[in-house]
Amino acid sequence: SKSNEITAIPELLNLLDISGAIITLDAMGTQRAIAEQIIDQGGDYILALKGNQGSLHKSVKAFFETAEQSQWAGIDFSHSDCREAGHHRIEHRQVWAVPLSQVPTLPSHSKWKGLSTVVMVKRERQLWNKTTTEVCFYITSLAADAALLARAIRCHWGIENSLHWVLDVTFQEDQSRIRQGHGPENIGLLRRLSLNLLKREPSKQSLKQKRYRAAMDNDFLVKVLLANGADEG
Repeated sequence: SKSNEITAIPELLNLLDISGAIITLDAMGTQRAIAEQIIDQGGDYILALKGNQGSLHKSVKAFFETAEQSQWAGIDFSHSDCREAGHHRIEHRQVWAVPLSQVPTLPSHSKWKGLSTVVMVKRERQLWNKTTTEVCFYITSLAADAALLARAIRCHWGIENSLHWVLDVTFQEDQSRIRQGHGPENIGLLRRLSLNLLKREPSKQSLKQKRYRAAMDNDFLVKVLLANGADEG
């Protein structure tokens, strides 16, 4: 159950030295106690805002909508703009960061330890003849530096897309029925080991194709292992 994340995150943070680090969390981890723990351990946070923080999410969204309608009149903000192209896709990302001092009183904002900035991210993706737009909101203990915040949020989704999504789609991790004992942990480690080995093999095939070929062709499997051994050497 996803609700387990709320209790697991504090335990994980206790195991880590996060002093000077930026902790990014999805909306499930956007909890006041978790934000306080991150600050108390010397880190900073960027927390996604969604419906689970209803009044805060609505207030931040309403603020940015009003700011855009007024063309940011009288508001001190930081802005970052980035365009990337590749794999037949063009992505336009914009980030606005506004210090809390510029925002009308937010619901219970004083209960979020260290909160100093609200953030809006707009992503517009064009793939062939289809264009999609996504708008996301965040709260953070960092200063209103849109370029820094854009990099941190981008890195978060880089991990999500290059690891978690691949494990689910290529290795069908979410469909696994392994539940007992140390089985889930052990098979999870093996999946990640296999993923790293396949990524470092230099051919241009997809990870799914490489995985299938390694299962069917012992010569290719040896090639995968030797490629990684050569890197280590």
